[in-house]
Amino acid sequence: MPTLSDAPQHPIRVILVEDDEDVRLGAAQALELAGFAVQPFGSVEAARGAIEAGAPVVVVTDVQLPGQSGTGWLAELHRLDAQLPVILVTGHGDIAMAVQAMRDGAYDFIEKPFASERLVAVVRRAAEQRRLALEVQALRRELDDWSGIQATLIGRSAAMERVRQMVRTLAATPADVVIYGETGTGKDLVARCLHERSSRRGGHFVPVNCGGLPENLVDSELFGHEAGAFTGAVKRRIGKFEHADGGTLFLDEIESMPLAVQVKLLRALQERSIERVGSNQAVAVDCRVVAASKVDLREASDAGRFRADLYYRLGVAFIELPPLRERREDIPLLFEHFTLQAAKRYGQNAPVPDTQALSALLGHAWPGNVRELRNVADRFVLGLLGDNVAASLGGGAAGVSLPEHMEQIERTLLTESLRRQHGDVGQAARDLGIPKATLYDKLKRMGIDAAGFRREEG
Repeated sequence: MPTLSDAPQHPIRVILVEDDEDVRLGAAQALELAGFAVQPFGSVEAARGAIEAGAPVVVVTDVQLPGQSGTGWLAELHRLDAQLPVILVTGHGDIAMAVQAMRDGAYDFIEKPFASERLVAVVRRAAEQRRLALEVQALRRELDDWSGIQATLIGRSAAMERVRQMVRTLAATPADVVIYGETGTGKDLVARCLHERSSRRGGHFVPVNCGGLPENLVDSELFGHEAGAFTGAVKRRIGKFEHADGGTLFLDEIESMPLAVQVKLLRALQERSIERVGSNQAVAVDCRVVAASKVDLREASDAGRFRADLYYRLGVAFIELPPLRERREDIPLLFEHFTLQAAKRYGQNAPVPDTQALSALLGHAWPGNVRELRNVADRFVLGLLGDNVAASLGGGAAGVSLPEHMEQIERTLLTESLRRQHGDVGQAARDLGIPKATLYDKLKRMGIDAAGFRREEG
């Protein structure tokens, strides 16, 4: 199956420094035939102005040069850009020096005389490393630049932008909200965003897992109790509803709430007041209710598993979260975000996934959605995935055909390029190595709006 490495990528230039004109010409021709853009120079002094920090380049330099040597330039280049791949070309007898240079940060060395195939192979590996490093840097800059809702509900896909827009719209209103989504899609994050962007953000955000409430203590958990209300009730307890007064009550997995408790919940929502267990006094409660469910509550009410009157009481506004398999273009950014978080948490360096790993991530079915992706990022940082990421994930994209898989990868490549080029279709076409008209056709077929990449608002 093709991987991301088979697709057109951002072009990496080769800065070639060699004072022997015949060697320089032969090396440049070999690299150009392999598809690289080459800038040849006869000395470090002539090449120095062609390189800047973050440039998409790989440096191939002879060690013995007039003026500054290649090894001397290596230290200078790494002060400029520590991740820049530098390949040293050495003469016979310089192996010890070359090995020391690799300890000092050189990517690799090639001994003269060398075959053109050897040169091309080493440069190709270095170029792939450089491309991945630059992409990771771009993702990290984007994550650093994001703030507010974009920094919490991460994703560039149209589906996630719709979710963010719904949150922006509903947060400013007092309407109760139902959030739909599979396990692991981030329903709790959306609920917190609704709270934090609302006028109630100064109050408590009170989460309640309806599926985890012990049946004999449900009333006490939700509504509180007075001292002596039952055996073991030695003092007054404030329930979740009352604790959320002035803030937001988040009822997670509300579909699992017992029908008998649903009756009491409905009454509390209608009257906006509760009675503590063991008390006859009504306590007014002013809280916003956000509920989350894995199932369609309307269908559950039709089947008799959920009270219809409670459904209609809650069902003022709805936010539906897409599963991760339906927004695969968000996977690289999310994975980078979780990798950085895990690296900080475990005190490790943040590793960079290669193209095979990215392809495996894009092709996986993700039954656990974003939560599963976060766990995979943790294992990646801890070095527990091994060399075969696809095998570590437990298989590929279940239920996804090869054409669907390839279209998902193509969509991700197109959106990544548009993001890098800030929505400039012409630049993106050159980035991808395809005609502009072809890119327009692909964008139209996939329903991708290039204008949406010109500026991303926080």
